Amino acid sequence: MILYLHRGDRMKELTEQEKVRRDKLEEIRKYTNPYPEKFERTNTILEARSLSDGTSDVSICGRIVFLRKMGKLSFVRIRDLESDIQIQMKADTTNESDYEFFKKLVDVGDFIGATGEIITTQTGEKTLLAKSLKFLGKALRPLPEKFHGLSDTEIKYRERYTDLISNEDSRKVFLGRSKFYSFLHKYLDGAGFLEVETPIIQTAVSGATAKPFFTHHNALDLDCNLRIAPECYLKECIAGGFDRVYEVAKCFRNEGMDPQHLQEFTQVEWYVAYWNYEDNIKFFTKFIKEALKSVVGTEVITYQGKTVDFSKDEWNRIDYCNELEKVLGFNALTITDADLLKDKIVEANLFTYNDLEDYKSVGQIIDYVYKKKIRENIVEPTVIYNYPAVLKPLARRNDEDQTRTDVFQVVACGTELCNAYSELVNPLQQRASFEDQLKAKEQGDDETMDLDEDYLTSMEQGMPPISGLGFGIDRLMMLMFDEPSVRDVVLFPLMKDKK
Repeated sequence: MILYLHRGDRMKELTEQEKVRRDKLEEIRKYTNPYPEKFERTNTILEARSLSDGTSDVSICGRIVFLRKMGKLSFVRIRDLESDIQIQMKADTTNESDYEFFKKLVDVGDFIGATGEIITTQTGEKTLLAKSLKFLGKALRPLPEKFHGLSDTEIKYRERYTDLISNEDSRKVFLGRSKFYSFLHKYLDGAGFLEVETPIIQTAVSGATAKPFFTHHNALDLDCNLRIAPECYLKECIAGGFDRVYEVAKCFRNEGMDPQHLQEFTQVEWYVAYWNYEDNIKFFTKFIKEALKSVVGTEVITYQGKTVDFSKDEWNRIDYCNELEKVLGFNALTITDADLLKDKIVEANLFTYNDLEDYKSVGQIIDYVYKKKIRENIVEPTVIYNYPAVLKPLARRNDEDQTRTDVFQVVACGTELCNAYSELVNPLQQRASFEDQLKAKEQGDDETMDLDEDYLTSMEQGMPPISGLGFGIDRLMMLMFDEPSVRDVVLFPLMKDKK
């Protein structure tokens, strides 16, 4: 029995194929280095496919995904992330020793390089007629038998490298995600934004209402938390003189996992001096349309069987507070006691006490009702605006009604695509909002913010009018590529250890 050490200190018996490949590896060493230093390619596979027939001295490389070995004529298909191409080897054209080496020792999954001439076969297949071959890397494990993709979801997430090799849909998603990053930077830079970086390790839970991860800084003997949002630091940049600023931020929230949530996620936040939230609505609407055209080629997409049209000049609008009052049958904004609000909701036969048991503060209860009775039913892109102040401690109060804030979110297919508002820049009002958060924490709400004195100090230094917006890249990618789970658009989602 041959055993080898696998990740996590698990011992695994080699399969028969794995034993054969290790034997071949030793044979390859007699002829060449099975893991050479480099290969000089002239073209990527995608570029090679566009070359005219007769183009010679073309050198390409990639992983073998199919091969057919015959006597004097053999075929192999190699692939990289973007494309694949057929390579034809002939006994009277390909270097004799290279051809014999290939037939004897090369397997599906190995990496090779080939140099030759571009031709088109009688079946219309763009092909490289190889004159020489170079071995570039031995795969000691065979590829999945079902080469159209992995059927085991856990293996798909745990071994993303295998998924990318075998699943064209996954390659499309992650190529698209990289393309989106390129679009994002180009679009925002072109609109006058400056990119910055802010701390991930912080000393105050601030920027969003969420449960944080905690850690300890040994050198400073300081209890810290991981960033749940970059908001406060970015607004401090505005106070310091930045006019338009953004960050692509890794954020961490120690909450439950479901198809739309992971504890580690990537979001973009931008802030603009002298804008209000209506300016951000216009900007985000155009941004999303251009992003869709750039990444997937259309403003009308299909998500989980539903057609979603982003092409309209103006998206639908819903007044959050008015819609909430319609659903509840009373004005929840006048209620400050969480138990009283629960009583009234149960009396209205909307939910049971058991449904509401986990929600400790007025803000949590209102948010739960909104998500279950309003957001879930929205399919077309819709601007939800005019939020209760109790939900948004960092947002600007409405001038006509201080129980409401100048906030909007864009929702499509029941999914929140962005969260944005006119920012609260009054330091006295901000301090009062932070103090309200502390009261909610005392009631048992563990998703509230701390009182962030550093941020308050920056506000006291003076802030202009500001509007900011944040959106999760993971969730947007789900929508763009019609994926049911956020794990399908994150390269390496955290997985529970195997037993």
